[in-house]
Amino acid sequence: MSRHYRVAVSASLLLFAIQARAADPQQIARGEYIARAGDCAACHTARINGKPFAGGYPLGTPLGIVYSTNITPDKETGIGDWRYEDFATLMRTGKTREGHTVYPAMPYPSYARITDDDMRALYAFLMNGVTPVKQQNRENGIPWPLSIRWPLKVWSAIFAPDPSHVADAFRDEGDGAAQLARGAYLVQGLGHCGSCHTPRGPALQEKALTDVGNTVYLSGGGSIDGWIAPSLRNEAADGLGSTSPEDIVMFLRSGRTTRVASFGAMNDVVAHSTQYMTDADLRSIAAYLKSLPPHKTGAGPFAYSATVATALYNGRVSTSGAQIYLDRCAGCHRSDGKGNDKAFPALAGNPVLQTADPTSAIHIVLSGASMPATRTAPSAMTMGSYESVLNDQQVADVVSFVQTGWGNQGATATAGQVAKVRKSSRPVDPQGWTAKTP
Repeated sequence: MSRHYRVAVSASLLLFAIQARAADPQQIARGEYIARAGDCAACHTARINGKPFAGGYPLGTPLGIVYSTNITPDKETGIGDWRYEDFATLMRTGKTREGHTVYPAMPYPSYARITDDDMRALYAFLMNGVTPVKQQNRENGIPWPLSIRWPLKVWSAIFAPDPSHVADAFRDEGDGAAQLARGAYLVQGLGHCGSCHTPRGPALQEKALTDVGNTVYLSGGGSIDGWIAPSLRNEAADGLGSTSPEDIVMFLRSGRTTRVASFGAMNDVVAHSTQYMTDADLRSIAAYLKSLPPHKTGAGPFAYSATVATALYNGRVSTSGAQIYLDRCAGCHRSDGKGNDKAFPALAGNPVLQTADPTSAIHIVLSGASMPATRTAPSAMTMGSYESVLNDQQVADVVSFVQTGWGNQGATATAGQVAKVRKSSRPVDPQGWTAKTP
């Protein structure tokens, strides 16, 4: 047997071993869990008549609409003929096998942190655990010259991490650090939480991809489809400073606690991803988030004030916003602003209402809100839209009232801000997702 023949046989056997391993049921099941943790379905499944992982979901970006791609194992329109190396390269660097770089709406700067074992399991699941769907990818709605691809390579070279430099980022260094290391891996990598919750720079890059050497990571992002992504650090008022690890776990599992409820894009995260994660992983995420010191240190913790509650209870109103709240909101959220357990979230002390930007509160009044149905909280509680009921000034008045009532420290709203949000607001549907149009 010649040397070249032996090499060829060895390579063939190696390839066969890899393929056999990829089809292992345990690895496929692990890959399904990784896909859940990475929230792949949320972006790669269209809301209206969409087939799982077949793409076609519109992602709004400052450049225009980017449509997610078909990642089913269909060989003509999906990734059925992709090698593992093709898949891993795209996931970690954003580079396709054709040579171009994808838009960073696909969070490859975060996925660069996924371990080889998890990446291979994810590949095995997509190739063997997903039904092939023959569906052509849609052309992106980005106008020329913004649609030119070569600048994306420059962007990637400057702002995306080198995957070879992040392999050891989450080593357990002992002294009980394993849980924090696991939480950091899930948040910074698979969960790509920074994509929404970290502020972006002038080139639309995340200002930080990890918490190392900074407090800007997860300190709150900008507007995403008309919602403001809040801080996930331990700010006293508008972050997680007053939120316990147990409440973080409860929120990620069900989309609600006795104080807050999910809304906007976070509904997708809970519905498609975090509700399926293990208790151990959710506790690791909570432990990691609670380890992050605040970025802003000026504001003190929320302190409840009963002045507004007493006035409303006795029917005394001094502003238009107070009257609207008493007439339309107090029936569910109560005059004391404390809500009703997990059915109607509290407004008093709600971190979303302590922010300097009232956009999320405006959006909720205009569009309504709906908590997703989950395995532990199967009722999809829905608040109706007031878009056709209240004018811009009335919405501004009631938002200003709840942002400053009961001791809340949020900013007031203006009619101009409401008019801006109204242009893009859409009523929520009862499944907990905001209705979108391309």
